[in-house]
Order: sequence, then C-alpha cells, then structure tokens
Amino acid sequence: MAKHAIGIDIGGTGIKAAVADVKSGKLLSDRLRVETPKGGKPKDVAQAVLELVKQLDNGQNLEVGICFPAVVQHGITKSAANISSEWIDLDAQSLFARKLRRHVHVINDADAAGVAEVKFGAAKKQRGLTIMTTLGTGIGTALLYDGTLVPNAELGHLEIDGVDYESKAAFSAKERENLSWQEWAKRLQKYYSRLEALLIPDLIIVGGGVSKQHEEFLPLLNLKTKIVPAMSRNSAGILGAAALAYKNRRD
Repeated sequence: MAKHAIGIDIGGTGIKAAVADVKSGKLLSDRLRVETPKGGKPKDVAQAVLELVKQLDNGQNLEVGICFPAVVQHGITKSAANISSEWIDLDAQSLFARKLRRHVHVINDADAAGVAEVKFGAAKKQRGLTIMTTLGTGIGTALLYDGTLVPNAELGHLEIDGVDYESKAAFSAKERENLSWQEWAKRLQKYYSRLEALLIPDLIIVGGGVSKQHEEFLPLLNLKTKIVPAMSRNSAGILGAAALAYKNRRD
C-alpha cells in the first residue's frame, strides 16, 4: 500500500504544502505556497490550509500533518510565535480536523523538521544528542536523542545580551537590518556557541529556507560541534508533518 500523506508547514509569512511519500521522503507533488493571512488568525489560517488541501488531495482523503510555529501539547497550541495570540491555548488539532473533515496531526514546526532529518536526512542513524535548528521568521529548535524526539524545545528564545536572541539571529533579522553574511554569522556564532555550551550536542543541523545558501554562512562559524545543513532543506517541515500524520493515522 502506498504510504502517502499531505504535509502542511505554517510559518509567520507563508504556508507551504505538498504530498509526500513517507517511506522514501520524496515530495510527490509540486510544493505549493501561499502567504500566511494577515494577522495569522486561526479561522483565516484554517481556510488557507483547506484551499491547499483541496488542490493536493484529488479525492484520496489523505492524512494531513500540520506543523506550526508554537509549542504544541496534545494538539493544543500553547504559544504563538510570529502569529496571532488567538492561537494560545487553542485546540488547533480539532480546529483543523473540523475544517478539513478528516483526522489531522499537529506538531511544532521545528519538531517536524527534526523528525524528517532523523527519518530521511542528516540525523539518520545519528547517536547522542542532535539539535535541529530552523532559521526563518524566528528560530525553531528540536532536540533528538538517539533519534527520539524530545518535543517542544523552545531554544530559539534563549536570552542573550538581555534580549530574546531570535530577534537578533533569525534570518528575518538579517533581512530586516540588511546584514551581510559575515555580520549575520557573528550573531549566529554567539547563538550556536551558547547552545553548544549548554547542551554539548553531537550534531547541529541548520534548516529553513536560508539553508539552501549554507555555503555563505556555515563555513564562517567556529564550533566544536559538527554543524551541517538539513538534507531536506526547506521541505523538512512538510516531510516530518506528513510522516507523523501517516504514523498516527486512524484506519
């Protein structure tokens, strides 16, 4: 039986979606993208997700995995990073299930990316502690120990120099302040050095859209820990969400 599911990656600026083969880790459709509705309110985001699913499903009633920029505990979004505060303490899983009229699985976006890298990418068969980081509107993080996810690690919000450091080191900060790669790398150095000192990881993976330009900034970092780009690049969230939706499907 084909192992296919739809992955949806909701971000602060855009929503990406595709059909994935959760055995091979390949996308089976074009990766669709729409802008995140202004204000990022739940009903508007749910409608945007419905429209994407309609384009991708073709009557197959595929399982849908949704990854989201928030702490997600048993389907409830407990925080809201770069999106409407209306998501806080909302039963997002039930919201999407009602809207899509099917079972869905909702997970933190960095956790989904981490799962994809363990299953299909740079963390496959990796022992010890892997830290997955996603650089985008904010900084997402996932902790994986011997391939097992420790969910909802919000380490993008580490306080460094008296500020929530994702405001200084996320890719959005580079764009907002028009930083050169070298200037941005200095901020990333400070951030990753703090992660390294606190957790002593065996591997750090860098994902997010900017990871396709990893040659511009990863060689500028000086860390004891091996740091590599995500093999699934900016599709990691889609792949991880789809894989978890299929794994947790209701037959």
